[in-house]
Amino acid sequence: MRQRMSLRIAFMAIALTAGVATAGAQAPQGLERLRKQIEQAITPAQGDVGVAIKHLETGAEVGVRAEEPFPLASAYKLPILAEVYAQVRSGRVRFEERYELKPSDQHLGSGDISVNFDLPGVTMNVRNLANLMMMVSDNSATDILLTRVGAANVTAHMRALGLNGIRVDRTTQELLLDYGGQDTERLKNLLLQELRPLVRRPPEDEAARLARDTRYANDPRDQATPRDMTRLLELLWRGQVVDADASKAILELMKRCRTGAARLKGLLPRDAVVAHKTGSVGGTIDDVGIVYLPYDAGHVAISVLSKRTRADSEDVERVIAEIARYAYDYFVFTAPAASAGPSSR
Repeated sequence: MRQRMSLRIAFMAIALTAGVATAGAQAPQGLERLRKQIEQAITPAQGDVGVAIKHLETGAEVGVRAEEPFPLASAYKLPILAEVYAQVRSGRVRFEERYELKPSDQHLGSGDISVNFDLPGVTMNVRNLANLMMMVSDNSATDILLTRVGAANVTAHMRALGLNGIRVDRTTQELLLDYGGQDTERLKNLLLQELRPLVRRPPEDEAARLARDTRYANDPRDQATPRDMTRLLELLWRGQVVDADASKAILELMKRCRTGAARLKGLLPRDAVVAHKTGSVGGTIDDVGIVYLPYDAGHVAISVLSKRTRADSEDVERVIAEIARYAYDYFVFTAPAASAGPSSR
């Protein structure tokens, strides 16, 4: 531990001498080097990647295509959770209210509800559903909650926070059916066992996959800019999403995320703390979160969103991991020791 601290102190001295960091602010040339590293890391994804990174204590930030909208896939479950907390705070929803799961609640895609439960006969409360939505990215739980709070209310909440680049429009069931080019209105209410045979697709060639991903990327629904997703993360860290207690609870739940271990967390030290949420649909592979830096170096909010990537998913995940590692190393070695910030509550 002492060796690692000594290394950091020595590196900081060199960095300060070189003008990489001065008086608690990142010098432009240092951030420009980080941006170039990010641009080089993106190339293997073979598609479009947007990045927004911000050191929360100093405000130093860097972006690549940060103002461009990208599909969120399951990363949109973070804005949904924010609205759940907002409606709990207003009294319209209670965490303790119970919901009896029906066979019609089992939806396409990721999660436990669609594969591990025999329905009916299972009852969950809103808190259970929120945990499943964020920890294992359960689509069925997400759609129950989104129907409960309303997609329009989620988007309105983002607008109220000043995040005009984030919108939520559809359930995951509808999103996946639309992505597959299905007759969504006709199919979305079918039982899962009825739906699965109808949505199976034969093997596709590269041109067909690209056309599908391009259609999804061009659909403005359920998209966000990397910069606004990073801003949402910053507002959580500052305790300004609903209130301080709600913001802290959301971040604690994000720390328990079990998906995407090879993304933001993939190349970080094993004991690194990351509060994050992933998303994946076709050539869209996303991860957004806050990395808690060691040595009192503060916190870094990172949003990496993608579309139309042609590389294997493992290679895109490696791109996300490398971007996170570049940001981690840069700010660990150049950020001044952080004073106790909002997340220390």
